[in-house]
Amino acid sequence: MLNIHNLSISFGGESLFDQITFRLGAGDRVGLIGKNGAGKSTMLKILSGEQEADTGQIAKDKELRIGFLKQDIDFVQGRTVVDEAQQAFEEIKIIEKKIDYINGQLTTRTDYESDDYTQLIQDLSEITHQYEIIGGYNYQGDTEKVLMGLGFEREMFDKVTDTFSGGWRMRIELAKLLLQNNDILLLDEPTNHLDIESIIWLESFLTNYPGCVIIVSHDRMFLDNVTNRTIEISLGKIYDFKKSYSQYLELRQELRGQQLASQKNQEKQIEQTEKLIEKFRAKASKASMAQSLLKKLDKIDRIEVDEDDNSVMNVKFPVSLQPGKVVIEAVNIGKAYGESQVLEHIDLLIERGSKIAFVGQNGQGKSTLAKIIVDEISHNGVLKLGHNVQLGYFAQNQADYLDGEKTVLDTMIDGANEATRSKVRDLLGSFLFKGDEVSKKVKVLSGGERNRLALCKLMLQPFNVLIMDEPTNHLDIKSKNVLKDALKSFQGTLILVSHDRDFLQNLTDTVYEFKNKKIREYLGDINYYLEQRNVENMRAIEKKDKIQKDDSKNSNSKQAYNDQKKFKSLNNKLSNTEAKINKLEKELKTKDLEMASNYATAIAKPKFLENYQAKKKEVEDLMKSWEVLQQELEVIS
Repeated sequence: MLNIHNLSISFGGESLFDQITFRLGAGDRVGLIGKNGAGKSTMLKILSGEQEADTGQIAKDKELRIGFLKQDIDFVQGRTVVDEAQQAFEEIKIIEKKIDYINGQLTTRTDYESDDYTQLIQDLSEITHQYEIIGGYNYQGDTEKVLMGLGFEREMFDKVTDTFSGGWRMRIELAKLLLQNNDILLLDEPTNHLDIESIIWLESFLTNYPGCVIIVSHDRMFLDNVTNRTIEISLGKIYDFKKSYSQYLELRQELRGQQLASQKNQEKQIEQTEKLIEKFRAKASKASMAQSLLKKLDKIDRIEVDEDDNSVMNVKFPVSLQPGKVVIEAVNIGKAYGESQVLEHIDLLIERGSKIAFVGQNGQGKSTLAKIIVDEISHNGVLKLGHNVQLGYFAQNQADYLDGEKTVLDTMIDGANEATRSKVRDLLGSFLFKGDEVSKKVKVLSGGERNRLALCKLMLQPFNVLIMDEPTNHLDIKSKNVLKDALKSFQGTLILVSHDRDFLQNLTDTVYEFKNKKIREYLGDINYYLEQRNVENMRAIEKKDKIQKDDSKNSNSKQAYNDQKKFKSLNNKLSNTEAKINKLEKELKTKDLEMASNYATAIAKPKFLENYQAKKKEVEDLMKSWEVLQQELEVIS
């Protein structure tokens, strides 16, 4: 299907790939792995034809169709969701226009006995047959099936794509690719913006895909469930085995162990031979034997051990100063939008040195409580921070707050104070930003590199209580492990919002489950929590909860399925509305401070009061919308 031979490419004089050779065939579901910056995305661009290699050849079938899901997408404005998804059916759309044209001619013309009219009828018959062969009568149903599998509601189909967030637009692009009937699918982090249910649907789709799929992903479970082959890019070479990710790691470790043992035996033999050569050289009668041994030594094919790219972040989270025994005390905390509650009657006492995990389905309030603790959003109830508490906070979308036009170095310098400015370059080096890399603009960094930079920037401020919301997004597996080790050794208090069981294992000693506006405490690690819930992993929790909800609501499976979809859609709308309200509340708070500081100066600014009142009105309207959405949720809950 696709043959890659002696492929090489370099950037800035440094080789990224060096004479790489492999072949892709139908049925291959390849996990393309490697550390951030190893060249995974570059490889996908080369395979798609978007970028050329320096040397080497790519031989492919003449009619081969390749679909490429990139991290950066650009839609034509004004198209609806379904219109954009159906761009996958270009040939069908062209034939539809021809059919419409011919039907129009047959309707308006009256020369029924003419040769031209007869020809139109024949053309219509041929084109209609072709339309049927290429799936013209099925594509609309296929579009709905794929869009709904990726989390879209029917009522979302006719909305223009401009109104959707980047994550939802990525889902539309993925739907379009899955509908195109490509021979090869190149997917760069396809699960980044999907919820658990959509990920499971995508796994099933890809497992049954007849063509070839190449996936760049840091989701170990997703790779294990989908792939049957792993290609790792490391130090310019590739390691290619017909194994899923976890099986590949075991096999590669085993092979490397065999190489080390063989190399050790060979080195021992060489050492013994060299001793004999030195011994025989001293005797004239044995000189010929020494020469013979030398020739034998020269002919030995030295065993080389596969190199591992062990360049990883060097992360250490120091405690700024010792806080009091109680670091966070929350009493009767609630978060209301209008008359509806997201969280209610939350009591929480966190002591110094605690290691806590927040878990639960999306939309249950995990991130909301984290934002309340760091005073990012307003709330009801009382939340007190203990004596000497200094908070460090890493938001779920922390990397999105970075200015794409700034360089890596400028980003750090702007975030530093007098005490930390001199440490900026050392910190960047410990997070693998070395040499000319600090002069790169943020916008050209990969997702993993941006996350590393955001983590690095976090180190510029002192803290003894660290709150991290999904910190492993975009990080490669080695970086995840380094971050995990750093958090293990952190002597302060840690609160982690995460759905990644592997990451949470042996990292926390208390779990709080968020469900139905409440929290429930489990005094144990993530394994203890899962044992108590009688499931194997975090995915099973979400599936189990959804099944129980559906069974209790309606025995009709179709109705339950539709309710489940609607529930998810409403949750997404609630999240978007909440984000808008939070942003406006911050802006209003800033204006309130201006007026409190100097009322006359503030209101003298052009349209100050008009803007202030407009924002207040917008917040009120959004709260009413939130209340309506919440009431709809309660009906189907």
